[in-house]
Amino acid sequence: IGPFTVYSYGLMIAIGMIAAVWMAMKRSPARGLDKDQMFNMGFIGIIAGVIGAKLLYYITELPAIIEDPSLLLDLSNGFVVYGGIITGILAPYIYCRIKKLPFLDYLDTAIPSIPLAQGFGRIGCFLAGCCYGKPTDAWCGVIFPAGSLAPSGISLIPTQLISSIGDFAIAAFLLWYARKGKERPQ
Repeated sequence: IGPFTVYSYGLMIAIGMIAAVWMAMKRSPARGLDKDQMFNMGFIGIIAGVIGAKLLYYITELPAIIEDPSLLLDLSNGFVVYGGIITGILAPYIYCRIKKLPFLDYLDTAIPSIPLAQGFGRIGCFLAGCCYGKPTDAWCGVIFPAGSLAPSGISLIPTQLISSIGDFAIAAFLLWYARKGKERPQ
């Protein structure tokens, strides 16, 4: 857009984060929780998640970083989702401890948001060509263009889309199960 480049991977990550926080906030009042506090935890979780994802990338790539410390300066590439999930949950936990809020109630409300966000993130992986699958001759194979992270000219299993469908299915199941739980006598 003009001189500003919008990368599909980052856009899908942002959509996933916004959708996740929105869904958690939307579910909060029905569960007796403050949606503004849920927003605060979502915001803190996102910031901590980005930092944690970057830190875990640095840890996993430590030998390469020791060999070439300039890799530390590339802030746009290299994130490990598990580090993001760990710190993205740990930071709201600390926030709840400080604010004396019931962390498990907030976490229970927000949990379906995690696979929802991950589903959008995996679509971003597909659009960037990262995290690709093995070569295949199957009908579902995808050939990525030159310039993507995947090798071009080779039909590959679209593992990113398969994972995305699975993530959305997990989010839907968790939402369904939470509603089902309301029907049970307390």
